[in-house]
Amino acid sequence: MTALARVLSRGFRVADRIVPDSAFAVGDALALLRAAKVAPSPDAVEGLERLLASIKAESELSLFGRVSLKWDFVRLLRNAQLIEDSHAASPSLTAAPIKAPLFILGLPRSGTTFLHDLMAQDPGNQVPRNWQMIYPAPRPAGFNSAGDRRIVRVDKQLDLFNGLAPGFRELHPIYADSPQECSEITAHVFQSLRFDSTHRVPSYFQWLEKHGHDDAFLFHKKFLQFLQDGKPARWVLKCPDHTFTLDAILRVYPDARFVVLHRDPIAVLGSVAHLTQVLRRPFLRGINAAEIGAQVAARWTQGANLLLDFDRRADVPASRKFHMKYEEFTAAPLVAIQRIYAHFGEELTEQATQAMIRQIEAKPRGGYGRHAPYRLEAFKLNASALQAGFMPYVQQYCQAVR
Repeated sequence: MTALARVLSRGFRVADRIVPDSAFAVGDALALLRAAKVAPSPDAVEGLERLLASIKAESELSLFGRVSLKWDFVRLLRNAQLIEDSHAASPSLTAAPIKAPLFILGLPRSGTTFLHDLMAQDPGNQVPRNWQMIYPAPRPAGFNSAGDRRIVRVDKQLDLFNGLAPGFRELHPIYADSPQECSEITAHVFQSLRFDSTHRVPSYFQWLEKHGHDDAFLFHKKFLQFLQDGKPARWVLKCPDHTFTLDAILRVYPDARFVVLHRDPIAVLGSVAHLTQVLRRPFLRGINAAEIGAQVAARWTQGANLLLDFDRRADVPASRKFHMKYEEFTAAPLVAIQRIYAHFGEELTEQATQAMIRQIEAKPRGGYGRHAPYRLEAFKLNASALQAGFMPYVQQYCQAVR
C-alpha cells in the first residue's frame, strides 16, 4: 500500500480496527470474506461477487476508490454478521414486529430528505441514522450525540469525504446523526441501488433488476428489529430508490404506509446528474457526463411511471398513501407535517411540533442553499426531448395533486 493510501485508510475504521492490509484485488470476493472473517448467506455472497465483477470490468477505480472499497465492503460484511448473530442469540429481536412503517417516496431532489429529517425530530418516530450504518446499535431515548465517540468518528469520515468530493455537503447536507436512506441498509447484503450512484456498474444493475429485492428487505427488517431492540417503534424510512423496490417492500411489510412527494422531473434531473457526478469523482478515474445524463434520464423516466403504477395498485388503498407537491411542502413544512399525521391518524404532539419548528428555523429548506439550476446541457440532455416521457407523470402530479 502506498503512503497516500495509508493516510486515506486512517479515516476508515471498523470497530476500532483498521482493515488488515492483506493482498486484495478488485473482484476477489474470497479475500474480502477472509478479511472480514464472516460467513454470509449465499444470496449476499452472490451479490458481492456480481458487484465486484461489475466494478472490475466496468469501473476504473481511483486510489481512493480501491482503498475505500475494501474498507466499505469489509464493514458491510461484519455489520451484517453482527445483525444475524444478534438475531440468533436473541429470538425476541426477530419476534418484535415492525408495524405499519412509513416510507417516504419521490423522485430525487423532491424534498424527501428534508421531510425525513423533520419527522426524525418527533421522539415518537424512529429513523435509521448515519452512524448506525457504521456502528450498528440501538439509539436510546434521549440520546445525546455530543461527545459520543461513534458520532465524532463518523463526522470525521463525512468531513473527509466532503473534502474529496467538493460540493457534496451543499448538495446533500448530512451528518453522523442525520437520518440515513434504506439503500445503506440493503447494501449490507450487496443488493442495493446505492452502488450504482458511486460506481459504474451496469451489469450489476441488470443482475439486481432480475434478481429482485426480497432478500434485501428481509435483511432490512432484521436490521430495523436490531435497532429497535425488542421495543415497539414507529419507523419512518426514506429512499428515492424505494420507487423500484415497492413489490419487495410490500411483501416484507404488507401494512406499509407511504408519503409521496412530487416535483417536476425536468427541474430536478440536472441536479440528480450533478450529484451522481460528485459522488463518483472520489471513486472513479474516468467520468462521462453524457453517460450519467442518459442513465439518470432513463432511470427516472422509469421511476416516474412506476409511481403512476403504484398509485393505481388496488392492494394499497388510498388510506395508506399521501401525495403532496414539493412546492406545497417547502412553502409550509409544518402544515404539511400536520396534514400527513392527520391522514394516517397519528398524534402530532406539542413536543414534536416544537422540535420540528426549531429544526425549520435552524435549517430552512432542510439546510439546502439556493443556487442556479444545474444545466441539462452539461449532461447532454434536452428538456424538450425529455418532456414527452414525463408527460403522464407531470399531468397527474405536478399540475395539481389530489
